[in-house]
Amino acid sequence: MAASPRSVDTVSLCSTASSCPDRNGFYGGFQRSESRKEPLSKAQIIAREKKWLHMLNNWSAYMSKNYKKIRDRCRKGIPKSIRPKAWFYLSGAYLLKKKHGNLYEELLQKPGNPQIIEEIKKDKHRQFPFHEMFLDEDKVGQIELFNVLKAYSIYNPKVGFCQAQAPIAAFLLMHMPAEDAFWCFVSVCDVYLEDYFIPGLEVLQNDAAILNGLLKKTCPAVYRHLQKHKVEPLLYMTDWFLCAMTRTLPWETLLRVWDCFLAEGIRVVFKVALVILGASLGRSKTRKQCNGLCESLEVLRSPPEPVLEEDFIMENIQRLNLTVQDFQIEHTRQKAKRAKQKLQEISSNNSK
Repeated sequence: MAASPRSVDTVSLCSTASSCPDRNGFYGGFQRSESRKEPLSKAQIIAREKKWLHMLNNWSAYMSKNYKKIRDRCRKGIPKSIRPKAWFYLSGAYLLKKKHGNLYEELLQKPGNPQIIEEIKKDKHRQFPFHEMFLDEDKVGQIELFNVLKAYSIYNPKVGFCQAQAPIAAFLLMHMPAEDAFWCFVSVCDVYLEDYFIPGLEVLQNDAAILNGLLKKTCPAVYRHLQKHKVEPLLYMTDWFLCAMTRTLPWETLLRVWDCFLAEGIRVVFKVALVILGASLGRSKTRKQCNGLCESLEVLRSPPEPVLEEDFIMENIQRLNLTVQDFQIEHTRQKAKRAKQKLQEISSNNSK
């Protein structure tokens, strides 16, 4: 997978990397955060932590009888101290770990596919190169990243290894122990992003068409602009979806988006994508300046900083007028469209 413009930006910032990491462990790069004032008081943070701990201690009951409460609290933002355990539960990784016992350690003892092992070795150093965990190959981050990706390639040989998986695995390792990160990674790859990493990327192509259909509904002016300049969705949304926004969003925004993503699924990534599209090209003046495919892609691949800010993204994905039914309708419509195209192809081939 080609490097994203965001990762290129990160490399260009090497000379400005700080000698001290930020509070999230970044020495540089676009995801390094300057210190900011905590929007909640200490009492509010403690109150939220207590609510989450009570919910986690009664997880099955909440999941079966009060899932709306879980969703709403995820939308407000999971307390930093609770986030690792909350993600472990939200993703269903705790159930996978419980079910499979010592399987992770057993997978690490197996040799794996030599070709895939070499691909992982070549790729592991590229993930979050300015984060304290991944600065060099002797750091625990790169060692554990290799282990998680290798174990998954053996666990799910149908997928093996895809470069787009690496930033997701690295991101999870920043928040939880390697074994927990592995099971969370399994859940994300096999459930949340099911079949995204299979060669051919058919599911991604389908979701690109769904995104286009939803864009037509939510922001017709931007849709018409992209159609006019032949800007196909796969040209700008591939990295967003395959990497679940881990290489696109500023750190604080990314954490908040993942709080919702693990609670509500891929619809959250669609909503973030629609907000970025609408906010980046929503103004008539901006669209006039983007008078071609390249200019339009440049804006979408490096959206204006205010568009990606935590408050802006979170507020606007909640305000987006899209229901679960809207997603289902568009999915059905695109499925019927693909079926019709296949019939036409078969008919055309038979007539030759």
